[in-house]
Amino acid sequence: MIGMALISLLCGALSGKLAATASTGFASNLRQKLFYKVENFSFANLDRFNTASLVTRLTTDVTNIQQSYMMIIRMLVRAPFMLIMALCMAISISPKLSIIFAVTLPLLVVGLLVGVRLAFPRFEKMLHKYDDMNESTQENLIGIRAVKAFVREDNEIKKFKSVSETVQKLQFSAEKIIVFAFPFMQLLVYACIVCIIFFGGRDIINSVNGKLPGGMDLGDLTAFLSYVMQILMSLMMVAMTFMMIVISRASLDRVVQVLDEDIDIKDREDAEDIYPKDGSIDFDNVDFSYSKSPDVLNLENIDLHIKSGETVGIIGGTGSAKTTLVQLIPRLYDVFDGSVKVGGVDVRDYKIENLRGAIGMVLQKNVLFSGTIRQNLLWGNKDATQEEIEHAAKAAQAHDFIMSFPNGYETDLSQGGVNVSGGQKQRLCIARALLKHPKIMILDDSTSAVDTATDASIRSGLKQEFGDTTVLIIAQRISSVQDADRIIVMNDGKIDAVGTHEQLLESNEIYRDVYLSQQKGSADEEVQNG
Repeated sequence: MIGMALISLLCGALSGKLAATASTGFASNLRQKLFYKVENFSFANLDRFNTASLVTRLTTDVTNIQQSYMMIIRMLVRAPFMLIMALCMAISISPKLSIIFAVTLPLLVVGLLVGVRLAFPRFEKMLHKYDDMNESTQENLIGIRAVKAFVREDNEIKKFKSVSETVQKLQFSAEKIIVFAFPFMQLLVYACIVCIIFFGGRDIINSVNGKLPGGMDLGDLTAFLSYVMQILMSLMMVAMTFMMIVISRASLDRVVQVLDEDIDIKDREDAEDIYPKDGSIDFDNVDFSYSKSPDVLNLENIDLHIKSGETVGIIGGTGSAKTTLVQLIPRLYDVFDGSVKVGGVDVRDYKIENLRGAIGMVLQKNVLFSGTIRQNLLWGNKDATQEEIEHAAKAAQAHDFIMSFPNGYETDLSQGGVNVSGGQKQRLCIARALLKHPKIMILDDSTSAVDTATDASIRSGLKQEFGDTTVLIIAQRISSVQDADRIIVMNDGKIDAVGTHEQLLESNEIYRDVYLSQQKGSADEEVQNG
């Protein structure tokens, strides 16, 4: 018995170690799979999942699944085996007393199923509120400077407290089902033991008194009780595992939603391994809808042809679909109808990596990552030399301010680049895109935070150093696009006019109104400044 006990101890220790290794490995693989999936999402896929929700799924939800997985491989394999073997032994000792199980087991199963049915929707609601809490936290941390600037700390604390208390209430609502379930099961277990002792004890007394010849003796009852405890403990372990599965089932559904998400933009099976031969762009009768409905078109009947090496300005009011137009070029979204061609080839016929590798894009929201300036710029070309880095930085008018820092290109940037100004961030993003030596350069309102002189210098640098690159400039300021070869005026998802600065001043009312309002604003500012 001592030897068996030592073997049992060794097996238990190994079981714990191996289960922990297996569950953490499973969680690691699951997180990687989720992350790889998210990395391959198109913009349309990302529109369906907010950032906070994806973070919760990668952390809290995966942890819940990991814990369930560990309990399943430790308990749900061992407990049923122990239950069946102990039940067989108990029946062999006293079939009559085993009838008690026929009453207890159904009650345990019913209690378990009721608990599962009541708890699951509560845990699902709780996890959705977790998303809201994470979103509130994320927004606050990203915008902490704005919070302090507007002295809104108290308001943010109240908002977080409200969502946190909601999570607490929902969690309590779900957990109390579990809290009541286990005492109920223990009550049945102990009631079962009391009944066995009562009826078994009566059999022993009757056997001793000669009223029940060949009845149960004390040794049989002791052995029977040992097997009963094995059976009931196995049932408790199974019940605990099922409760953990209930908690993790809501998490599992949320993880599966991400894994099952159909990525709508991916390489075609017959996509050729080719690169764009030049920077020409052709929009052939393009319609586009974010909702993929012909009744709600964000772009309608776009017919546009841009030559390689041409500089084209795009201007229009807020919501005129300027950004939507250029996002179709690197295939961040797919057209609803018609086609977009780069280098004479439909963008859907390229491999996505080859297409986007030939396009440099500076988005409206400039994003820098934690690390040095040099490391951020190398995103454009990981093999770029220092000379190439400086060349791109000079063209983007970023070199001088970089060298003004004590550590130059080795200056550390905080997350999101919060320790540089908005204009500096924009110029770093332009330099990063230029390092790709792209055939097409898209600047989406990416010089809005720099002064007009620096803006002009950036455009001049692009023309001189990257003259063979097709440049698309989305801007709100006329001065940013007036020197372009052509200017496109967008209005309500349609092209209202195309022409040079002089032609549009004469023929297009929208362009002329914008120009005159900006000229008047500049004149008023000069008067105020004396």
